[in-house]
Amino acid sequence: MKKTSRFTLAILSSILLTLPWYQQFSGIIILVAFVPLLFIEDYIYKTQKINKSIILFAYAALSFSIWNTLTTYWIHNATLFGAISAVIINTLLMTSTFWLFHFTKKKLGTKIGQISLLVYWIGFEHLYLNAEISWPWLNLGNAFAKDIKLIQWYEFTGTLGGTFWIILVNILLLNLLKSFINLRKYKPLLSQISILAALIFIPIIISIFIFRNYQEDGDDYNIAVLQPNIDPYNDKFGGLSHSQQLNILLNLADSITDENTDYVVGPETVLGNSIWINNLEANYSIQAVRNFVNNNPNVNFITGIDCYKRYMPEEEHSPTTRYWEKEKFYYDAYNSAIQIDTSNFIPIYHKSKLVVGVEKMPYPKLFKLLNNVIVNLGGTTGSRGTQKYRGTFKHSVDEMRIAPVICYESIYGEFVTNYIKNGANFIFVVTNDGWWGNSAGYKQHLNYSQLRAIETRRSVARSANTGISGFINQRGEILNRTQWWVRDAIKGTIKANSKLTFYVIYGDYIGRIASFLAIFIFLYAIVQNILNKSIIKRKED
Repeated sequence: MKKTSRFTLAILSSILLTLPWYQQFSGIIILVAFVPLLFIEDYIYKTQKINKSIILFAYAALSFSIWNTLTTYWIHNATLFGAISAVIINTLLMTSTFWLFHFTKKKLGTKIGQISLLVYWIGFEHLYLNAEISWPWLNLGNAFAKDIKLIQWYEFTGTLGGTFWIILVNILLLNLLKSFINLRKYKPLLSQISILAALIFIPIIISIFIFRNYQEDGDDYNIAVLQPNIDPYNDKFGGLSHSQQLNILLNLADSITDENTDYVVGPETVLGNSIWINNLEANYSIQAVRNFVNNNPNVNFITGIDCYKRYMPEEEHSPTTRYWEKEKFYYDAYNSAIQIDTSNFIPIYHKSKLVVGVEKMPYPKLFKLLNNVIVNLGGTTGSRGTQKYRGTFKHSVDEMRIAPVICYESIYGEFVTNYIKNGANFIFVVTNDGWWGNSAGYKQHLNYSQLRAIETRRSVARSANTGISGFINQRGEILNRTQWWVRDAIKGTIKANSKLTFYVIYGDYIGRIASFLAIFIFLYAIVQNILNKSIIKRKED
């Protein structure tokens, strides 16, 4: 295989990996996306005496860097450093995972090697979903976020089931193509073709059957979502006063609320005028929302806030605590959601999956001194505070509960299931997607909420400051939505489900199993490598 052919195949893989993340293309493309790169790996494996493994590393890095750049380039609208870091780190991790499969194949043979690709990649994604440094935006199972009719079985497997399907189909397709190239005949390959066809079409058929026959569960609730469309760069932190922003929010709420409205949902950090949770009721924004609710007593008003907590002298500090030199006290800063209703209690939930380099420094206990280098888009410095418990907000009258999922948290499947285990009957996503400009980013983020709806069979109400806001039913269908960069408020009726899916109960069990097998196979490959070197040395002696 010539260098130009290898280069062409690497570029082809990168393009095929990229297309599913754009609205015009189906995720089904990814079922063939790894094949060109696997052909390169197979060639280097067969010619390992003259081609070193580092060559494969270079080609894989080329493919994965292009894929990462073309799909997540929009991060640069918020932070150029963050965009470059995301591409470099993701490329390095993906390339290392792919190279590790090649290493294992060299030591243990083709069959175990191909199994290792399956478990290594799923293990990598599972680790990435749970690590301090985490950017799982391009986990393979996310490729089908637009193709909801094809992946209704995610309620049993989560997105890692999609990753399993993708890698397995790519491996079997590679083997089929290699066999055909060698034989140049179809008949001897009928069994291989049948197995591959079954693997592709049976999950799709099952999914379509589930989609057509699924009946939504639960009582109807009337929801209003607000999209104030406040420019996060020019208006939110200086262009408009806090009172002007508050008036925009409440005028939108007033324009759409009636006696049948159960919930009004505002976006992420829409309230942010020095809100201290030690004394929420003293803040004029909280008082204004309280007045709105008193005039509309059936409403439960849920919205995002930018807030702070002051530590009393006797209180234990968190790893993210900051010190205010002027006032001589310690405090934490949070990106949070609250519910205001006619009761005297205001529940609060603090965003806990934070964007590395934007909202937090990873491993805060180790790197607390470096917190001042965080690029915090909310106008403060240092890492935000978090909470361990996935809190839910109870309806003021009945037992219905919602999951207040804040922005980036909505891309973590198992993380979201913890709200459901804690009683959530709906998912409310409050976000501000305006940081990314008019790009593919905010569209992908909307699609990921569709995945969460399928995995949990929970309807989703989504309030995004600059779009897209809307409603998603338990099958993952978008029922109603706003447009990008338009001030708007819309209503929807969604159902409150209380049943738990298999995935909600067991979470990312595929990732846990794959991680265990990955460690076992890797250690086996290392031992085999040591034994082989020992045998070679004895022969030389």
